[in-house]
Amino acid sequence: MCENSSKITVLEKYPDKTKSLNEFLNSLPLGADIKSNRGFLISCLHKAQSIFGYLPDEVQLLIAERLRLTLSDVYGVISFYSFFTTQPPGRNKINVCLGTACFVKGADKIFAEFEKQIGIKDGATSKDMKYSLSSIRCVGACSLAPVVTVNDKVYAKMTPLRVREILKECE
Repeated sequence: MCENSSKITVLEKYPDKTKSLNEFLNSLPLGADIKSNRGFLISCLHKAQSIFGYLPDEVQLLIAERLRLTLSDVYGVISFYSFFTTQPPGRNKINVCLGTACFVKGADKIFAEFEKQIGIKDGATSKDMKYSLSSIRCVGACSLAPVVTVNDKVYAKMTPLRVREILKECE
C-alpha cells in the first residue's frame, strides 16, 4: 500500500487563513464542557467558511478537535444548513432567487437558462471553477423581482435573455 505523503492539506496550503481561524478559535472561552463548546459550533463554521470560502475536511476536523466534538457532530450541522458548503466555490457565485415573488415572475425559467448556459445543476461548481450556481429562497428585494445575484452584485427584473449578458460580464 502506497500513501501519498506529499499531499498538502488546505491548512498547510493557506497558512495565513489557518492562522486567522486559529486566532478566532483561541479567542473563544472553550472549556472541558462539550455542551458549552457546542454552542460555538455555528459561529466557528461561519467564520471558517468566510475565511476559506468553504468547509474542507481538514477545517471541519480542526473545528471538531478544538471544540471537543466529533466530526459527525460538525458535519451534521454543515449538512443541515444550506448556507454551509464543503465544495470550493467558483469565482462567480450565481444565486437565483426562487422565492414567491421571483418565482411568479419567471425565476424558474431564468434558473433553467443558467443551468443550460453553464452546464451545471443547482449547488454545483463548474469544472473550470469559474461558476457556482445556487437557488436561494429570498434576497429581500421582492419589488425588484425576479432577482439574481452574482458575487455582490444584484441584477433586478431579470429575464432569461439577460443570462448570456451576465455570463459575459463574468469573463
